[in-house]
Amino acid sequence: MENGEILVIDLFAGPGGLGEGISAAKTEDGKSPFQIGISVEKDFHAHKTLTTRAFFRLLKAKSQPLDNYYDYLHGKITRNELFDLHPNIATEANQETLNGAKELGKDNKLIHKRIKELVKQHKGPKVLIGGPPCQAYSLAGRSRNAGNKSYIAEEDTRHFLYKEYLQVISLAKPDIFVMENVRGILTAKVNGQVMFPQILEDLRNPGSVTKQKKIPKYKIYSLVVDAENPENPQYKDSANFLIRCEQYGIPQARHRVILLGVREDIKATPETLKLCEHQVTVEQAISDLPNLRSGFSKQKDNAKDWEAAVTKNADTLKQILTKQFDPESANSLNLQPEVGLSRIETVLSDKTPAMPESLKAWYIDPSLTVVLNHETRGHMVDDLLRYAYCAAYAQIEGSSPKSRHFPKELAPAHANWDTGTHADRFRVQVADKYATTVTSHISKDGHYFVHYDPQQCRSLSVREAARLQTFPDNYIFEGTRTNQYVQVGNAVPPYLAQQIGKIIIKLI
Repeated sequence: MENGEILVIDLFAGPGGLGEGISAAKTEDGKSPFQIGISVEKDFHAHKTLTTRAFFRLLKAKSQPLDNYYDYLHGKITRNELFDLHPNIATEANQETLNGAKELGKDNKLIHKRIKELVKQHKGPKVLIGGPPCQAYSLAGRSRNAGNKSYIAEEDTRHFLYKEYLQVISLAKPDIFVMENVRGILTAKVNGQVMFPQILEDLRNPGSVTKQKKIPKYKIYSLVVDAENPENPQYKDSANFLIRCEQYGIPQARHRVILLGVREDIKATPETLKLCEHQVTVEQAISDLPNLRSGFSKQKDNAKDWEAAVTKNADTLKQILTKQFDPESANSLNLQPEVGLSRIETVLSDKTPAMPESLKAWYIDPSLTVVLNHETRGHMVDDLLRYAYCAAYAQIEGSSPKSRHFPKELAPAHANWDTGTHADRFRVQVADKYATTVTSHISKDGHYFVHYDPQQCRSLSVREAARLQTFPDNYIFEGTRTNQYVQVGNAVPPYLAQQIGKIIIKLI
């Protein structure tokens, strides 16, 4: 199988996690058979990230020098200057991402035209990937909708964006498709009926929905459970399609539904993902990144004032912990601030990465001598104490504290604090466990993503969140810090996608 032999069509691409992983999968003789032909994304900032990464991949695919790309990452030239230095590559990268953010359902004429062109030009296998936006399916989204008296599920077009996916299947007739979504898609209802069985039927027979002729049918496989009858795969439990990422080398409990569609004339049966022997922890994933301090969100920020505030908090916290826990355990913790930390760090630390060798090869780029997207946000002074408490509690108890564990003097002025409704409003990512699900909510305040080190007293940076999502270190996220958090939270872990890509290679 030659380089670029398999055409990839990436829908609802976000910052490109699924496409990055699939395109990184190699054959046993080291060739890269996947070539992304089109990536569709409606968010301006994610689209910019997507285009930058497309530019990088095209440079590599065409065996061109990467010096200028690294000059951009190292801040020596601007993005515009980078693209100007390689006008042909820039044109191809922009063409791959449709020369701007585009939305399926609104920009179909342009999107479908480009897909038809690619399919006509391409003579080899084709793969369609993507995950329709999940707000209507997610449990959090459904909870918000339930509180909105005017919300009508039948009128929420997001429920039916998978039909845009069906339209593209009908146009491209791919050999394989990969569709990803949140676990809530398994139980989402419209008109009182669970939608998932119908979604499966529509994906098996897309022509019945699109009303187009000569559209192939597909077998839908789970990637974690073997089908009892591989020729006609059926599964007794819809949860068989749920992938628990922490079982496959991802340092995060991200549970997502992934469907593998195989065109019915393909006789090969896909393998399932191989379980990892050892689950990767938060500390293994991020401990080699430079330490940072947080900032202040409601007052003038400087390092000395931050150190003074955390020092004062350390004394208060030591008193609280010695009352709540065994004094010896409490006194063994170092709660004093690390002096001299900055809020943004681009210089690599001299700490040795603690992750498994396979992940080290995935994350670390020897040509990169800076850290990208590694900057902290500001926090309220009172929250710094709560963050330190969460981190200290986890060091003693091995878990994140719930609201009931907080002493009264640390309780925030939230009306529902004692109701149990938001029992984990503050959540530390425990060092020796895998992380909880990284979501776009990380862009809001960081309360769910507290760093495990009480001396740093902060929430995770974009780069740390990207590590938990398994983005390589040379993957730069464009836009403001808030935009970057949203992109990372919405992405598919590339390292998982690479494993799926290897399964697809063997199928084709």
